[in-house]
Amino acid sequence: MHSTNGGFALAVAIVGLVVLQQLRARPVRRIGSLVAPVIFAVLGVAGLAFGVLSVVKDRPLTMLPIALLVVSFVVATGFGAARARTVRVWRDPQGVVLRKGTAATTALWLTSVCAHIGLGLWIDHAAGTGLLGTASLYAYVAFGLGTQNLLLRGRAAATDG
Repeated sequence: MHSTNGGFALAVAIVGLVVLQQLRARPVRRIGSLVAPVIFAVLGVAGLAFGVLSVVKDRPLTMLPIALLVVSFVVATGFGAARARTVRVWRDPQGVVLRKGTAATTALWLTSVCAHIGLGLWIDHAAGTGLLGTASLYAYVAFGLGTQNLLLRGRAAATDG
């Protein structure tokens, strides 16, 4: 994610699309459910590289921002697990397993994004320079969405049918 308003707006739009997509009833797919987290992971690696470079150009990267970054990914994983429990999973009359997010899913997404903003600001403050926390949004989404989708795949496999 870039430090420009355009980069921030793009990130908000992408995360918004992810949330909206989750409110639609759609099939649970073995591979398809991992495509978005992998894309976010690739973007996340690029964002983290940008973030690290934005810090180390002015000063060494210390352990506190790194530890906070790890904490943020643990938080993202926790939110992903919580969201997975709020998604409806059922088998339609044709035997297709479907999923659909609920209002609670949306609330947890919004809370998760707010948590990332707070943690990101803390990471950037701890780093003293640069945009490591801000640039970690895509990696944060990859951890949370990946966890959510893996747990949903497990629930889908456990449905009667």
